[in-house]
Amino acid sequence: METIDNLEDEAADPLRPEEPVPEEDFSMEDSVVILDEIYPSEVPAPPKKRIRPEWILAAIALLAAAALAWVAILCRPYYKAADDPEALVVRRHHEEMTEPPASPEPETEPEETEPTSEPTIPPEPNPYGRLDFQYNNHNYLTCLRTDSYSGVDVSAFQGDIDWKKVARSGIDFAIIRLGYRGYGSGKLVEDEYAQKNLAGATEAGLPIGAYFFSQALNMDEADQEIEYMLNILGDYRLDMPIILDWEIPASDARTANMDARTLTDIQLYFCEKMKALGYQPMVYFNWHQSENLYYLSELEDFPFWLALYQDRMRYPWKVEMWQYTCTGRVPGINGDVDINVYMP
Repeated sequence: METIDNLEDEAADPLRPEEPVPEEDFSMEDSVVILDEIYPSEVPAPPKKRIRPEWILAAIALLAAAALAWVAILCRPYYKAADDPEALVVRRHHEEMTEPPASPEPETEPEETEPTSEPTIPPEPNPYGRLDFQYNNHNYLTCLRTDSYSGVDVSAFQGDIDWKKVARSGIDFAIIRLGYRGYGSGKLVEDEYAQKNLAGATEAGLPIGAYFFSQALNMDEADQEIEYMLNILGDYRLDMPIILDWEIPASDARTANMDARTLTDIQLYFCEKMKALGYQPMVYFNWHQSENLYYLSELEDFPFWLALYQDRMRYPWKVEMWQYTCTGRVPGINGDVDINVYMP
């Protein structure tokens, strides 16, 4: 029996020979079997994944939805005009109002009515599509299918205007209020900024037009308003239209019960007389007025000016000028202003 010291010496001696290992008999076939177990010659292919039909349909639906959303974004103008008809009345025709009226309920978009047998239908349908109007780099609406021009219509409610800055901002023309008739008293009043605006816009090189806020009840009052306008204009030359801006500003206005026959006759009288004097008359209206207060087919010899505060042209009949916002912003003008696109 060996001592512990001898065992430690043997373990510590690296040169001590190892005990021989008895050899075993291996055949060639055994070697192949062993290698084949370690490195199989054929690796089974993974099962193929089948694409389910419902996955394909879902992918197509997602791509179609993304494409439609992208088209909608591209076609959507980047400016949205506000719509507040009462604000327009208060701002432009504030002569007898001591305070703004209560905010009206939001109005829904007028429905496109079917043509009727009434003679109010204009003779020519709207030739423009919804996408024919887009905003330019000045943020003014322009027509892509024909020559168009951007312009403002202003009154005393815009205050002092830097007309040179307005002209540099991409505005092509200005239509200036000359005065108004009080909707309660019937008194004729000159716009306190009329002369300043006529002079400033002319000096800035802008073509100018003019309008008068009318409350005429008959031909005699229309004659009074025409004479009053001409006295204010004096020697100023108008390169843009002249307009009798007839509206019903309040339920208790002297014009609240005006009928379509009388109003059409007044507009026709105004237009024919101004044309005879060498001016370019134009008929101003909103969608409601065009269907209820005018026989527009009788006014077809004169261009139409539509007030419709949207950024898409949905009116079914052709107009030459479109007042598309009453809350526009123009460099040189403080606060809101009406902006128009003119397609002569």
